[in-house]
Amino acid sequence: MIESIRKKYNEIFTEEKYQAFLNDINTAFGHEITFRVAESPVFFDKAFKKKITKAGEEIVDFLVNHDLNEITKHAIPKGFEVPNQTKHAHFLAIDFAICKDQQGELNPQLIEFQGFPSLFAFQNYIGDKYREHFYVPDGFSQFFDGVQSENYLKIFGDILLNGHAPEHVILLEIEPYTQSTAIDFIVTETYFGVKPVCITEVIKEGRKLYYINNGVKTEIKRIYNRVIFDELVRRQDLTYQFHLTDDVDVEWAGHPNWFFRISKYLMPFIKSEFVPECRFLSDFDEIPKDLENYVFKPLFSFSGTGIKFHVTQQDIDEVPAEERHLYILQRKVQYEPLLQAPDGKVKVEIRLLYLWPENAKRPQLMVNLSRLSRGEMIGVKYNKDKTWVGGNVCFFERD
Repeated sequence: MIESIRKKYNEIFTEEKYQAFLNDINTAFGHEITFRVAESPVFFDKAFKKKITKAGEEIVDFLVNHDLNEITKHAIPKGFEVPNQTKHAHFLAIDFAICKDQQGELNPQLIEFQGFPSLFAFQNYIGDKYREHFYVPDGFSQFFDGVQSENYLKIFGDILLNGHAPEHVILLEIEPYTQSTAIDFIVTETYFGVKPVCITEVIKEGRKLYYINNGVKTEIKRIYNRVIFDELVRRQDLTYQFHLTDDVDVEWAGHPNWFFRISKYLMPFIKSEFVPECRFLSDFDEIPKDLENYVFKPLFSFSGTGIKFHVTQQDIDEVPAEERHLYILQRKVQYEPLLQAPDGKVKVEIRLLYLWPENAKRPQLMVNLSRLSRGEMIGVKYNKDKTWVGGNVCFFERD
């Protein structure tokens, strides 16, 4: 953290500026954001940028140097495999808790990662809005390796469209405008012309897919997938013609199989100073006695559902033996309260966002997402009625 920048930011911060900032982002697209946007971004120097970049690249090295299809051949639950898988994921998000090591230095520790799109459009937008409304010094950027907004959007747009006219590409979701991430869908449409479409609105005729675009039946040639299988399975109230597992004539920007393949499932295989101990429950001959030092996670859950932070032996015992390969025990990390708010320090988690064009050898780190927390975990339910918490972005000192 850069003390001089934080001191100046806090000195000139006002609640009035924050409310003007919120009003701007809530009215710009006629949509009020349903998640909390924090009062401040986070500022890091070049040294920490180098460290967290290294942490991310070690994960990427594993992905590009191993046969992921072989390693993850059991990662996709039966009945959920989608045809026409792309050769790799187009999107990669890696979450790091910011901790301190034994030397007292800030140290990123992997929480989880996913081969699935996150707020890739919104993070470009919100970085500009922080800079517009608050103090952000020159020489700092939310992007990496010389990336600027213009070429970031060019690469992102190429992945989304793949040469198709925007009307033939859709952002597929479940009731997209009711999702907490709806603002990202709206910004995506603003940037690229790709409309959010509910899976219930997709028309299937043989191997072809269509949707009604401004009253016109329009063929879908490419899908930017934001549907989470976990949510789709829970929504028994929905009726739809197109199932993700159907073999149809459509391209994918973010193929659904990679949601399962690049996920918590891979964490036990990765060895790094930035990855806490993590093992499948089925791999333990003897369950650790110090379960208070572990987090219990189901492999196939989303947004923290099913995670037990205070795991007990009873939690373990309730998992049938034949299902223990579907859970992991991950050693807890200690988030370091490090961002100085007016009334105390706040914990930070950083999500590195990568784009992976179809013909690229490896994904490229582009932008980031950060979240602030005062609770024991990152997330809305741990930060209710608190200030200086929520989603934001990190500005890193440029090289």
